[in-house]
Amino acid sequence: MADLPPLREVIAKHGLSASKALGQNFLFDAQLLDRIAAIPGDLQDKAVLEVGPGPGGLTRALLKAGARVTAIEMDKRCLPALAELGEAYPGNLRVIEGDALKLDHNDLMGEPYAVVANLPYNVGTALFTRWLSGESWPPQWTSLTLMFQLEVAHRIVAEAGSGTYGRLAVLAQWRSTAKLAMKVHRSAFTPPPKVMSAIVYVEPGEMPGGVSARMLERVTEAAFGQRRKMLRQSLKGVPGALEVLASLGIDSQRRAETLSVDEFVAIARALS
Repeated sequence: MADLPPLREVIAKHGLSASKALGQNFLFDAQLLDRIAAIPGDLQDKAVLEVGPGPGGLTRALLKAGARVTAIEMDKRCLPALAELGEAYPGNLRVIEGDALKLDHNDLMGEPYAVVANLPYNVGTALFTRWLSGESWPPQWTSLTLMFQLEVAHRIVAEAGSGTYGRLAVLAQWRSTAKLAMKVHRSAFTPPPKVMSAIVYVEPGEMPGGVSARMLERVTEAAFGQRRKMLRQSLKGVPGALEVLASLGIDSQRRAETLSVDEFVAIARALS
């Protein structure tokens, strides 16, 4: 383990402060960061992708756990602090300056990798849906360990029939397992956000046969896009959907939040 100065000293040295525009909130608690880094299991010599490392608090914990980290950071102010961290762990930290939404993560990593990140709030959901989308499965990533606002975390792990159940839950659960691994109090951050946060852990599972991911996305987008309406209204713009509901014995007067993940998969399979 490298002998590093406290993170607060590094931030003060480089004159860093969390950018609201970039959705940044810094974590200083080393024990908490170590607990987050431990969630995906043994990281010794494992490839890890981190998005939005900021001054490198979680990056330190990942490197300390033995990971080979590729960190994507678009805030130029943080690059000198990350460079110093890279010098302390030679060969184990690669920093890519850029926008994670515009980069091909699989090409960047070139091997199976875990994603561990305190995601910037303003891009978290977009990145999450991107990692879970696409026809190719299993994905190149082996697990996702991600910090979200608690409200978003609840939406990801929600069960059918609950008020938070929606597209995110179906996307996260139809061919993966998703669980809320840890809640993080707002006071753990600098500056403290207005809301609580949580870590969600996702592992890819088996891909159901005969289902197009794009079709499932289309069906859930239509169904939850008008979630207050009955399926006969919300799905009428999807060709063949109403006939499929009838053939599957799904009452078209139900609303989207009452359908299980398996029922959405069955609809998408029939339409695929």
